[in-house]
Amino acid sequence: MNSPSWPVELVEGDVVLRPIKARDQRAWREVNRRNRDWLRPWEATIPPPTPAGPIAHRPTYRQMVRHLRAEANAGRMLPFVIEYQGRLVGQLTVAGITWGSMCSGHVGYWVDESVAGRGVMPTSVALVVDHCFRTVGLHRIEVCIRPENGPSRRVVEKLGFREEGLRPRYLHIDGAWRDHLVFALTAEEVPEGLLARWQRRRSQGPRQNTPGDSSPNAPRNSA
Repeated sequence: MNSPSWPVELVEGDVVLRPIKARDQRAWREVNRRNRDWLRPWEATIPPPTPAGPIAHRPTYRQMVRHLRAEANAGRMLPFVIEYQGRLVGQLTVAGITWGSMCSGHVGYWVDESVAGRGVMPTSVALVVDHCFRTVGLHRIEVCIRPENGPSRRVVEKLGFREEGLRPRYLHIDGAWRDHLVFALTAEEVPEGLLARWQRRRSQGPRQNTPGDSSPNAPRNSA
């Protein structure tokens, strides 16, 4: 039985977030191929195997979708694709959803370079944070970003996320263990909604807006 929190479609103007599907494979692959150089520095990779650990392989598209859908059905993830003006331009995933005394999740994302600077990613993140706080019932959302990833950092800075500190060698990105900065928001910090905050700041003009407001991060920030 469907719940109000998933599956769901989130819409604001030309930006649409909807559940990822197997039939998105051709469009998803085309966007990834065309953005190979743009995405590679921020893309999650598989670390080398160790004697005690299993050998891991990068999943196929269909394996990835099956995993994401299973996690969504279990209530641990919200896997979206991003559409802009009717075209698939990226991916955004809320992962690591934890209940109990934490009620938290973390957001990862990537977007097509061709739509960078149009507000697509800040709008997408704001939509999903509002959904997580108001409908899903989470209390805290976290985004982890490599310090070198200026475009992605500008997304969370524009939206008013707090910087909480550095996690050394946190994720395996682009072939090595990389440091990540942690940014977070709690529901109490955006009582008016994050989308409303973003729209207000955006309407106040260029002094409130830093150029390059789209992130090339892969889905774990990967976001």
